[in-house]
Amino acid sequence: MDSKILFYERLEDTVRCRVCPHNCLIDEGKYGICRVRTVKNGEPVAINYGEVTSLAVDPLEKKPLYHFKPSKDILSLGSFGCNMTCSFCQNYEISQGRPTTQFTSIEELTNIIPNIENNVGIAFTYNEPMMWYEYMYEAAKKIKEHNKDTSIVVVTNGYINEEPLMKLLPYVDAMNIDLKGYTNKYYKKVCGAKLEPVLETIKRCNDHCHVEITTLLVSDENDSLEEVHEIAQFIASVNKDMPLHLSRYFPRYMMKNEETKVEKMLLAKEAAKKYLNYVYIGNVGGIENNTYCPNCNATLIKRTGYNTEVNIKDNRCYSCGEKINIII
Repeated sequence: MDSKILFYERLEDTVRCRVCPHNCLIDEGKYGICRVRTVKNGEPVAINYGEVTSLAVDPLEKKPLYHFKPSKDILSLGSFGCNMTCSFCQNYEISQGRPTTQFTSIEELTNIIPNIENNVGIAFTYNEPMMWYEYMYEAAKKIKEHNKDTSIVVVTNGYINEEPLMKLLPYVDAMNIDLKGYTNKYYKKVCGAKLEPVLETIKRCNDHCHVEITTLLVSDENDSLEEVHEIAQFIASVNKDMPLHLSRYFPRYMMKNEETKVEKMLLAKEAAKKYLNYVYIGNVGGIENNTYCPNCNATLIKRTGYNTEVNIKDNRCYSCGEKINIII
């Protein structure tokens, strides 16, 4: 379904989309980089309003969010389109293509959410949700108006302009933001984007909602310990309690590099822990990913796969009373 783009600039004979930092110039019948924004009969529209490609109930730990409502589930849905072109994308069928969709109204979503057992809300994920901006914004706003205690989660690459981001944030409770690397060379070569806008998004979101970061360590691309140090130092400069998920890469889509060595993942975790209180490893079977108190090392959350045992009350360590960055 088409919907009018919320952020754009009309020029003499074209339209400039202002949703993300690409700021695409879009002519009649043409599309922006995201492949969902176009101009029809002189009007700038997004073609994916309410069009759902993927729908599931997932553990919040799968987003991954380890410090937000641990042990709870969340209704997760996505559309199609993305403003990056990551050559390792695991969801390339929906991010880079035009798959089959089913229209789902905001009213339907609002009615579904409270009827799912152990469900805390809704997560916009799978493709890049900022390219589903018009629907996501209206849905988040109406869901919060219906029940302010419903959690809104966004799993995003963070490549969005300030104005649309700030308009959305009052309705968002938690985000997982991909920080794909720490050089413009990597962002340009592998992702088709730039680094700085993502760093700005992380800083802005930290002031308004719970934030966790995911970095996929791609062998021979962004997996050097030097780059891990830089990533961790930047996150610590924003908030040293912001969890970092270092995820193991496997060959996928157009990226054929060998999978990242587990030994490199473990070294990267130790490097990041020099700056951050909470660092986890993803995509490695059998790895220990418990949460410990940064003050006394007491076990606060014990994780076995997606099963969690929570030992925290009132956001404080049960042993020493240290305040902990976990939203129960």
